[in-house]
Amino acid sequence: MTAATAPPAPAPLAEEPAVRPAPRRKRLVPYWLLLPGILWLVVFFVVPLIYQASTSVQTGSLENGFHVTWHVQTYWDVLREYYPQFLRSLLYAAVATLLCLVVGYPLAYLIAFRAGRFRNVLLVLVIAPFFTSFLIRTLAWKTILADGGPVVALLNAAHILDLTNALGWTSGDRVLATPLAVVTGLTYNFLPFMILPLYTSLERVDHRLHEAAGDLYATPWTTFRKVTFPMSLPGVVSGTLLTFIPSSGDYVNAQLLGSADTKMIGSVIQSQFLTVLDYPAAAALSFILMAVVLFVVSFYIRRAGTEELL
Repeated sequence: MTAATAPPAPAPLAEEPAVRPAPRRKRLVPYWLLLPGILWLVVFFVVPLIYQASTSVQTGSLENGFHVTWHVQTYWDVLREYYPQFLRSLLYAAVATLLCLVVGYPLAYLIAFRAGRFRNVLLVLVIAPFFTSFLIRTLAWKTILADGGPVVALLNAAHILDLTNALGWTSGDRVLATPLAVVTGLTYNFLPFMILPLYTSLERVDHRLHEAAGDLYATPWTTFRKVTFPMSLPGVVSGTLLTFIPSSGDYVNAQLLGSADTKMIGSVIQSQFLTVLDYPAAAALSFILMAVVLFVVSFYIRRAGTEELL
């Protein structure tokens, strides 16, 4: 091949412009945005937690002062003395959470799929109790569950009190100062924390999935069991956690609606801090409660198959 017929040499490739690294100031912007939240957690969570941890291993008295002596025996002492209150708190919280799920799921389902133009009204009614003080709402139940009131009369007429008496949850013809009153107060006060996550999950379910299930000759119950409930499981898990965790440490309902026989661990901690003034015991009880709740919650989430919520 002669030089006249030789193919032309390929043109040199244009050099790609070098990518300039982002300025250092721009790279630090996300961390500066996180700084207020991190400072908030450090000041109002980490520091009090460390202070409480040091308090739990102190010895002394209010007159002579408390000093860190690494007295870990306090944990065993309070656990041995107050384990009935721990078990009672977990039982009451579990029952209240189950009742919130039984009551809240149908209501959340109604709001998500059947409310139509009344959806916003029903959502406002769900959160309306939050406009009233927690204490006032709980005190109102003392009137609702008063001896000789319409609620007690209705329970008597329906022979429900006979069943609860057999279970040891009520005493005679009264509901106040019994486990049933405490669980009722817990259920009422924390019910919105169950309904709102359930509604959020149900509202995201595509209605076309229900239509597809019907086209495949699925009954309404099968559609709920195979489609709706599995897709709402994140809301179920979130709602049960938001209900169980505060219920297990609550002391207002047990204080106002219960008696000495229904005292929960939150009441014991409050008494140790404000009445007995035994700060190491109160701090140790708080840490034990936190550890127990973390263990129960972790076990529950893993069993429910929603580890991403951790």
